[in-house]
Amino acid sequence: MKKRYYLALCGMTLSVASVAQKIEEPVSTGYKTSFAIVVDDITYEKAQKEIQDYRASLEKRGLGTYIVSHKWKNPDEIKAILQNLHHRKPRLEGVVLVGDIPIPMIRDAQHLTSVFKMDQRIAWQKSSVPSDRFYDDFDLKFNFLKQDSLKTNLFYYSLNSASPQEIIMDIYSARIKPPAIAGKDQYQQIKDYLVKAVAQSKQHVKLDNALFFSGYGYHSESLNALGGEHIALKEQFPGLFRPGSVTKFMNFRMARFMKFPLLSELNREDLDLAVFHGHGDDETQLINGYPYASNPQPSIDNVKLYLRSKVQAADKKKQNVQELKQGFVEKWGVPMAWMEDALVDSVLVADSLFNASRDISIADIKATRPNTRFMMMDACDNGSFEEEDYIAGHYVFGSGKNVLVMANSVGVLQDQWATEMLGLVQYGVRFGNWLKEVAYLETHLFGDPAFTFEGNQGADLNNMMVNEAERAATWEKLLSHKSPDVQSLALAHLYRIRGNVVSGLLKETYFSSDYGTTRLECLKLLNKQNNTDYQTVLAAAVNDPYELIRRLAVTMIGHSGDDKLVPTLVSAMLSEVKSERVSYNIRSSLDKMNGDVVIAETNRQIKETPYLTDGNEIRESVTTSANNTKRKLEKDYGSEAFAKKTDKEKMANLGTLRAYNYNAVVPEIVKITADKKESLAVRMVALEALSWFKYAYNSSLVKDLCDTLLKERDNDPALTEQALKTQKIINSVNSVSSVSASKDL
Repeated sequence: MKKRYYLALCGMTLSVASVAQKIEEPVSTGYKTSFAIVVDDITYEKAQKEIQDYRASLEKRGLGTYIVSHKWKNPDEIKAILQNLHHRKPRLEGVVLVGDIPIPMIRDAQHLTSVFKMDQRIAWQKSSVPSDRFYDDFDLKFNFLKQDSLKTNLFYYSLNSASPQEIIMDIYSARIKPPAIAGKDQYQQIKDYLVKAVAQSKQHVKLDNALFFSGYGYHSESLNALGGEHIALKEQFPGLFRPGSVTKFMNFRMARFMKFPLLSELNREDLDLAVFHGHGDDETQLINGYPYASNPQPSIDNVKLYLRSKVQAADKKKQNVQELKQGFVEKWGVPMAWMEDALVDSVLVADSLFNASRDISIADIKATRPNTRFMMMDACDNGSFEEEDYIAGHYVFGSGKNVLVMANSVGVLQDQWATEMLGLVQYGVRFGNWLKEVAYLETHLFGDPAFTFEGNQGADLNNMMVNEAERAATWEKLLSHKSPDVQSLALAHLYRIRGNVVSGLLKETYFSSDYGTTRLECLKLLNKQNNTDYQTVLAAAVNDPYELIRRLAVTMIGHSGDDKLVPTLVSAMLSEVKSERVSYNIRSSLDKMNGDVVIAETNRQIKETPYLTDGNEIRESVTTSANNTKRKLEKDYGSEAFAKKTDKEKMANLGTLRAYNYNAVVPEIVKITADKKESLAVRMVALEALSWFKYAYNSSLVKDLCDTLLKERDNDPALTEQALKTQKIINSVNSVSSVSASKDL
């Protein structure tokens, strides 16, 4: 009979029940690393055999596995146990949270997401981030706020100002949380899933069959972006492009209703891995927009569809439908007849069927058998596990062979590097260990995080990533590995170990590597250092053959705002006219630069580029945009204009700086924050907004402001707390830029 151990906890943020948690030790010894199954007591009672079988499966895969069960009262008691297990030998590498496990809802940490920036004054459930980084990043510190009064499994926390302000996970995590399905018992769903997970772990599947899809509206529908990803994937997964393997690239353009071919592909018995880029929500994967059309009648049909959708939406909201239709007639000159049948029953049914055919819904997944062993849902909200029902869960708990999904609990950035280091999994790296290297606050795994594909023979990367993570010699040896993703992994670990000391190595590797993905890893790591090596690589990166490098490089220039980079950005603008997403990001970044310098440099380069046939149009567009931005900033943040605004207006304008980092206004925002005549609410919003300028050329102004505020003894404690948090965020870029940098020209 297995021994049962009990762990008494103390020093908890919340009160903990006096009954101790039940911990079952691994069955045997000799494992290199360990793993924990954390489960609620009722689920364990009802699925004990399946959970123990799953534990046996994990131990066959080399993971000494604990089973920790309890009637959980709050997240803190779970985190304390995981920290305790992590300090034991062998080291804990991951956890799976099974059943009814408390959900941390994180606030005041939006800078740890890829893009989520919601006003926290609105409903807490909407403006918080459901995140298991609470459980797997032990260095992050949180202050408990409250338990949700209606959804009592939700617990709200604020990221402590003294906490690290970046994610470096200590262990990986995943959830086995069934979606709510009418007529299905949640415990039976868990049992069925665990049986499937154990069966799949015995298959020793080799990764040789993959599907990659991009939906409408994603990456500006750029063909260059698609082509760049295809080339990068061939670097990352060379085996997928050899005879005997199957790799399919699909795109929304391929069919009017692309969801049906996609569902067929997902039904394939031999599909190993699928990556879907697109838009979405908790119940839907958005696949197609309105059909592309160049002929008159299909174009008219699209306009009619759009108009009817607006009329139907207005009718549902009990709005004035006739007034809406008349507005369209006057604004766009469309005939009233195009909208007259919008509320006719037969038209409503036809439009509903049309719209349902454009997207993949929960009902579609329930009606199919998703067989891809791993599914990446690179979309907003597909992994909203705080909801009772969420679409990612239907893949995992479906009747097919899918055992693991990566999905996001809130909105996610389009221009993130979704497949970063994904090639590690072809070497037998557990998906959980891969997640540790790339996760944002919103990134989550659902299913078995220890799932692996049959790996190529060679280094034990799983052991290295856990037990040798801080051993520089290990990673130095892997710099010459044949895989670009293993090289990237080595560079990332060397940076964590040595910091700025590896700056020269990153620069050298960028200019010598044949792999776009390795070069991108160098750029990403140098971006955290913001030194001269970074500036040199950044200037070259805007012309890199890999489209994603160019796309991110021009965005980084906007984040910097340094005048010295304006010529590079303008040059990129003139040469990137056919790369839609890069061009979009260039225009966005130009708005964040010094407008006068941008106009002058644009005029100079156009004059020196005689082959341009649209130079005058470009010049006019850039000049108009720069002048409009300049007027907007003066109107919103200029001293005289700002003083006349109400506090509500001031805070609204300051809040926009979280998403639109206009570097030119940093000095004004610093003055506003320091001005004790301003209300505390305005100063708090201003100070928080400044934390989003950690890459700005004038970020030293923010650092100096925080230093001053932290020395003052008469400030409100809340302002002092925010000053500490902003300071830590700014300092997370290792080399704070000098204000004088732009004045060296």
